[in-house]
Amino acid sequence: MNYEPVIGLEVHAQLRTKSKLFAPASTTFGASPNANTSEICLGMPGVLPVLNDHAVQLAVRAALGLNCTVHQRSQWSRKHYFYPDLPKGYQISQYDRPIATDGHLKINLESGEKIVRIERIHMEEDAGKNVHDSAITGNRSYVDFNRAGIPLVEIVTKPDIHSPEEASTYMKALRQILRYLWVCDGNMEEGSLRCDANVSIKPIGQKELGTRTELKNINSFRFVSQAIQYEILRQAEVLDRGEKVTQETRLWDSQAKMTRSMRSKEEAHDYRYFPDPDLPDLILEEKMISEIRTHMPELPAEKILRYTQELELSEYDAFVLCEDADVAEFFEAAINRHHNSKTIANWVINDVLRAIKGQPLSALSFSGEDLGTLVSLIDNQTISGKIAKDVFQQMLATGENPEQIVESKGLKQLTNQDEIESIIDDILTKNPENIDKYKAGNTKLLGFFVGQVMQQTSGKANPKLVNELLQKKLS
Repeated sequence: MNYEPVIGLEVHAQLRTKSKLFAPASTTFGASPNANTSEICLGMPGVLPVLNDHAVQLAVRAALGLNCTVHQRSQWSRKHYFYPDLPKGYQISQYDRPIATDGHLKINLESGEKIVRIERIHMEEDAGKNVHDSAITGNRSYVDFNRAGIPLVEIVTKPDIHSPEEASTYMKALRQILRYLWVCDGNMEEGSLRCDANVSIKPIGQKELGTRTELKNINSFRFVSQAIQYEILRQAEVLDRGEKVTQETRLWDSQAKMTRSMRSKEEAHDYRYFPDPDLPDLILEEKMISEIRTHMPELPAEKILRYTQELELSEYDAFVLCEDADVAEFFEAAINRHHNSKTIANWVINDVLRAIKGQPLSALSFSGEDLGTLVSLIDNQTISGKIAKDVFQQMLATGENPEQIVESKGLKQLTNQDEIESIIDDILTKNPENIDKYKAGNTKLLGFFVGQVMQQTSGKANPKLVNELLQKKLS
């Protein structure tokens, strides 16, 4: 291409609160249409908004986690537009005085590390949802106000992103940090994390930015990449024809894999912003900000460093374990129960993550502590590694404690040397030809003898002890 893409992202993240930003209605996902509403959500005459304190604390935590300057004074504004899903006819948001500005987020690309600057973070309430699905509504359209008033932070980057891959990587890194901070659950399929992408292109070397289009409400990493890629190529074709790119808002059609025009792009003056007369300025005490900063959780980069240095894990293992906050928490629960970090890391990466196949860890019926107990049973030779695999499958199926499974099924490892020696002697007596072959140099037959012992003991004999005794007797 002869053009350079310039991309800025506006990410809407739903804050993890039980109630809405200015109303007591629930934020629980999946409720029947319009069940999670109140007079305030619906913009009834005479109602007044009351600010959710916990939402403010989560917004501050997000700002600190993204290296922003948190402002002790910010202002609520009314953003006016008229759609059926906005019952008041305006959205309560923050405009020229947001809660935080001037942050950054480091992302890791194949070409190396890149810093994406964050221009601002502001708080706002969500709108409702228009439903046009003919299978549900017939030939009509309906409005579900369950999302109306849901607390959001909008995280706006500088135009520092220059490819679909960078945009997708930034989104993944942002989601990871917001989940670690317990600010947002990051469930994109539920609308908890949505992205608007501002995309423009300009001839390589030109300083002046091109005309941008806004791609609205993209709700997956793959769609972010695909939508931006399509829009870059579409704009390049427009310019190559000698035409001008129109400033507009476009939607990503994931079925047709193309963007479609939605409406002409509004400017700030189109929304007629003005300070909300029902809400005073949001004033944060420095003591509150300092307290939130003091109790910030360990973020992924810090955790990876600790895992490699203190727990002596490989960089790969540390990265896999820290990629998801729930996985890291599960791993730490396991090593708090039993301090064999390397073996437990192997079990989490090779067995636990494979078992859930991309599902959330909540799909598991046992805890990290239970996995730690399982590894401790191997290390103290209560069970063998082979038996542990069978116990693990039972844990997956039933959620039972590994000690209970071992006890109820009689799986304890046989470690009595006299008993094992007696079994070995019997096997050797029955296999004189194989003994001669072994002594003649066919040492692979050791595996045959070990297998015979394990078969007679139903896999319960201590493999290390079996090998030692067999080698001693065969020599």
